[in-house]
Amino acid sequence: MKVRFLIAAAAVLFAVPVLAHHAFSAEFDANAPITLKGEITRIEWINPHTWIHIAVKDPKGKTDEWMVEGGTPNTLQRRGITRDSLAIGTVIVVQGFRAKDGSMRGNGREITFSDGRRLFVGSSGTGAPKDGRDTGEK
Repeated sequence: MKVRFLIAAAAVLFAVPVLAHHAFSAEFDANAPITLKGEITRIEWINPHTWIHIAVKDPKGKTDEWMVEGGTPNTLQRRGITRDSLAIGTVIVVQGFRAKDGSMRGNGREITFSDGRRLFVGSSGTGAPKDGRDTGEK
């Protein structure tokens, strides 16, 4: 009985990291580029990806909460992006790709601040396209 329990526990422990980290194409659509402009409401610096939450107003004035996936916290820190780089309340423009399921989630590639500064926040080596620019703003 103990052996079965240990095998089951090991299977769960090894499966969780596999489920947590995914290839870009498993969740996001390379043919659905997005540009989102909004105010940062929350940031999650958790592995395996950072998540930037932004409040985006649609043309009718309704505010939608979007979640934008970025690279790992370590990757962003190596690029000089810290918790202080992305302050709550800051208005940003995010270019990236929409989730395949149509939810208000995206994979972020680049963030542009109102002063023109840009930060690359994407993960490299995940199969995501290199450039997330499009002409429309949501």
